[in-house]
Amino acid sequence: MTGGALYVKSQLQIGDVSIGPREPLALISGLNVLEDERATVEMARKIQAIAQERGMPLVFKASFDKANRTRSDGFRGPGLAEGLRILQIVKEETGLPILTDVHEPEQAEPVARVADCLQIPAFLCRQTDLIVACAATGRAINIKKGQFVAAGSLEHAAEKARGAGDGGVMVTERGNSFGHHDLVVDLRSLVQLRAFAPVCYDATHSVQMPGAVGGASGGQRQFIAPLARAAVAVGIDALFIEAHADPASAPVDSACQLTPPELASLLDDCLRLQDALGGPAD
Repeated sequence: MTGGALYVKSQLQIGDVSIGPREPLALISGLNVLEDERATVEMARKIQAIAQERGMPLVFKASFDKANRTRSDGFRGPGLAEGLRILQIVKEETGLPILTDVHEPEQAEPVARVADCLQIPAFLCRQTDLIVACAATGRAINIKKGQFVAAGSLEHAAEKARGAGDGGVMVTERGNSFGHHDLVVDLRSLVQLRAFAPVCYDATHSVQMPGAVGGASGGQRQFIAPLARAAVAVGIDALFIEAHADPASAPVDSACQLTPPELASLLDDCLRLQDALGGPAD
């Protein structure tokens, strides 16, 4: 770790949301994967109301394609064209900035026409062509730390993005995999990552149990809240939590999502904790 030598931009701008040291804790939230237009807009509005009531800046997140599936028949979403159409409607209806995943370099340019932040999925965090293509659009980039990557090693991915564009880079912690249908979160990584980029903590995918349920991922929802609170106590810039009106019926990661009331309650806890510690982390 270089102790911040590459941390040349203390704030990341996603639409009208500023993310970084001394900024309010930002919320990145939405559906794991797009389902239909009406349900997506309704969820965006619910989360927007929750965030506004708490004075939290919000970036709406939803994936148009879940390309990393355990089984070939796993639900993937509506695809690029329909997904971007729905995300554009969310943006127009709510005014929220949009974050979504990009899986192939060729997707970067069309996605950047709609999304304010392009997310590099965890399993693709070392793919140079993908990172460069996304950064070259000039949009903000969120690189999710691979389950197989040490925190300090992600600095090289951030450097790739900074060398290809000026939209800014954020990195996201989502746990480490040891190949036993489980992920382990080492909270030291939040400090290590924050030495070279604003840091987001993904409380949803950190409790995922990859491939643990008949070829699909399970999860341990009961650990979302304690891990999120712990991350806020350590010091983060953004909190990533997926929500669903009925998590049990969610087509992907149903065991890892919160209902809107559960999300609201957890955010109250996190904000109280942050206030007790003296406000946004430096």
